[in-house]
Amino acid sequence: MSAQTKRNELTKRNEPTERNGPTKRDEPTERDEPTEPNGPTAGPATSTGTTTAAARPAGPPGERLFALTPSGTLREVPGAGDRGELLAADSWLVADGRVRALDRHRGRFTATCAGTRGVPEGLPETFWTAMAALLPREGGPWFPRVELERAAPDAPPDTVLPGGHRLLYRLRPAPARGASARVWGLAVRDPRRTPRHKGPDLDALAAVRRAAAAADADEALLVTADGVVLEAANSSLLWWEDDVLCHPVVGLPVLPGVTSSLLVEHAVRTGVEVRPCRRRLSALAGREVWVVNALHGLRPVTAWTGGSLPAGAPVRAAAWRTWLEELGEPLPR
Repeated sequence: MSAQTKRNELTKRNEPTERNGPTKRDEPTERDEPTEPNGPTAGPATSTGTTTAAARPAGPPGERLFALTPSGTLREVPGAGDRGELLAADSWLVADGRVRALDRHRGRFTATCAGTRGVPEGLPETFWTAMAALLPREGGPWFPRVELERAAPDAPPDTVLPGGHRLLYRLRPAPARGASARVWGLAVRDPRRTPRHKGPDLDALAAVRRAAAAADADEALLVTADGVVLEAANSSLLWWEDDVLCHPVVGLPVLPGVTSSLLVEHAVRTGVEVRPCRRRLSALAGREVWVVNALHGLRPVTAWTGGSLPAGAPVRAAAWRTWLEELGEPLPR
């Protein structure tokens, strides 16, 4: 059986058949783990795609979990049991075998792994290569996630790597995507411990997002102790001041966003002035503001909830979103 046929079988077994998607408030995001995705479950499999009966529940319906073994292969493992301490994570959208800027996600994730004490040199790249071979080449949309964790005590011994870590690949159906966003008008002091690394602060960001949902918002804006805007809980932040595209200054504690970097680079290439700025939330009143990430792409802010801050008209968003959506490239077969 060819490698392509194996990948196709893997995708077909996991493709949801009656997935309606979560409501906007409950939808998972780049930094949020899906809680109730719909779709069929599947038994454990090796990286060759063979399936056996599950010894215990395989985790949320529609999700499959694979772990790297010390031999350098991925093995499907049950999703139940205690999760270890999350040290790094990354996720991206895959639809019909196409993905946007996968190399940038690779670079961000493997760099964080390489900087983690106890992770053997070269192991993150070995994991990524094995994982990429299992990415679905058809159907979807999918929202796969990769993780580096400190192994929990009940982790299968053959998935615990030298140094006591695990490298995991979660194949997940993508939630519904939004074309615009309502953002909580109350600035939230950044609760993260490691803002420049994606993963360790997932629980803290989830708490912020729950508070925003209670205020009828899709997102919440994080700020420094003195009120300077940083980014949203699950998205990077861009905004327009007249004809200038603005973003937080490089020295601020923000995650290096893949999607925001694509947009900023496109602006530079097309002659749009780009300006790093330090602004408070009040300075965004009446301006066109975007929250951007790998799942939703570009979403203009159409309302600031819980306050009197006016939202600016999204006059540029549609054209830039169309450009961004066309960047997807086919995965190698």
